[in-house]
This record gives sequence, C-alpha cells and structure tokens, in this order.
Amino acid sequence: MVFRNADLPVLFHHADGVAIRRQRQAVNATRRQLLLLVLGALLTSLPWHGTVGDSFQIVSALGALAYAGVLLVTFRSAGQRAKSHWQLNRSAAEFIKSLSWRYAVHGAPFDSGVAGAADLFASRMEAGLAELRKVGWEDPRENPGEGADPGQGATGELITPAMRVLRDKPFSARKETYVRDRLIEQRNWYHRRTVVSRRATTLWSATIALLTLLALLLAVLRTFSVTDSGAVLGLLSASAAACLAWSEIRRHQPLISAHSLVEEDLAAMHTAMETMVTEQQWANAVYETERIVSPQHTDWLVRHRS
Repeated sequence: MVFRNADLPVLFHHADGVAIRRQRQAVNATRRQLLLLVLGALLTSLPWHGTVGDSFQIVSALGALAYAGVLLVTFRSAGQRAKSHWQLNRSAAEFIKSLSWRYAVHGAPFDSGVAGAADLFASRMEAGLAELRKVGWEDPRENPGEGADPGQGATGELITPAMRVLRDKPFSARKETYVRDRLIEQRNWYHRRTVVSRRATTLWSATIALLTLLALLLAVLRTFSVTDSGAVLGLLSASAAACLAWSEIRRHQPLISAHSLVEEDLAAMHTAMETMVTEQQWANAVYETERIVSPQHTDWLVRHRS
C-alpha cells in the first residue's frame, strides 16, 4: 500500500497551503527590504546626480524613494503578520500529519490494544489544534478565510478512507508503508535540505568575504590617500551587511547541523525498525520517529547547535 500526503485530512492541506503562501510572502518582503536598502546606498553613492534646475537631484530623489520603499514594505509586513501565520500554519500542518500517521500505523497512543482509537485520535487532534488557536492559529472550520474551500474546510473528515484502510492492514504492511512512505521520505528530505543549506552557506560566505576584502582594500588605499572611496566603501558595507542579514535570516549554517543530526537519527531508527523492532515495540518506535521529525525538535537542535 502507498500512503501519500494526498491521503491526509483536508485540514492538513489547508494549513500546508497557507504556510507555503505565507512563507513566500515573508521571505519576499525581507528580500525586498534588503534589496531596496542596497539600491538606496548605490544611488546615493553615484558621482552623477542628474541635477534639474538649481538644486533638485534626480538620483538622490530615487535613493530617497528606495528608502521610503523599505519603510512601506516594513509597515505592510507588520500588518500582514506573514511570518507568524507561516509558523503557526506550518506547526498545524506538521501536527496533523504526524498524528495522522501515528493513527494509521498504530503508533502510540493509538496502538493495537487501545479501544476507541478513532475517538482518541479525534480528541488528541482537537486538543492540539485548540492549543494552536490560543496562540493565534486561524481554524478554517470556525472562520473560513485564506485558502479555505467552503465545501471542505468545515466538513472534511479528520480520518480519511486511506487512513482507515492502512490501519486495518496487518503489521507487516503497516511497517513497510511507514518505513517507505514516511521514514525514508523524511530522511531523504532532510538530506536534500542539508545539501541545499551547504551550497547556500558556501555562496553567501564567499560573497560576504569578497565584499569585505574589497572594502578592506579600498580602506587601505584611502588611508594612504591613494583614492577617495568613501561612497564606494559605504556601498560595499551595505551590500555585505545585506548578504549577512539574508544568510542569518535563512539560518543556513545552524540548519546544516540540525538536519544532519535528524538524518542520522532517522538512519538509526530505520535500521532498528528493519532489524530489531517487534510488533510489541512498534507503537513506541513510531512515536519516537515522529518526535524526531517534529519541527519543535528541529528548532531545539537549531537553538543549541547555532
């Protein structure tokens, strides 16, 4: 049996879709702010000002517009709260996904010996979502809004037919499906993200180093009055600062360490599930795997490895 994201509840797809849109919105806003700051520094450093009349300078006016654009983007971002909505909906999506997997393959606390597993699943789901609502998550079942389908947001089942089918499968089928479609899939995802983060770290580190070296060279030349490079130095400094800020916002360096550790843990869990975990130990093994891949665990690793 194959179990994919398409087999998860409608509520997962809503939260996942909103998280993706809000992440893109938050990242684009930050990118625009940094680019406008660098553009403003570039325009104010140009030797040609394009004077109109006695005093009006076109290039300086464009630089002022660039800085005004930074303020406008900042105010709009504060009102839209894209980052907050992104993180809340990502937490909701991953919580729904994890709990659904645990239910479908008899992971704790929905193991084979539990009576009324469906009711327990619904209870745990509603309790977790209630905690997210307390901190600002907008439940589409209560208030259909962004990305909500009026016909599905309020009536979509929490337990999908595919989840029921997988739960009714024998242990060997559930184990094979979980290992292939969840554990290995997540392990490959963390590996890909580690590779992407390493490439990005190398690119931005090299860019920052190059800009800093150029600024150092110009500063030394200016020290000995070889050149008057004050404006260019300001532009190089602004560009290096923008690159550094972007790298820090994207958290490439700490994510390399965190994702590598999660990948190692998943590899160890994969080996254990294939060789040692019995049906009696299965529920706890699934619970531990879901703990490892949770966003909270990754954030904890990022904070303590950065």
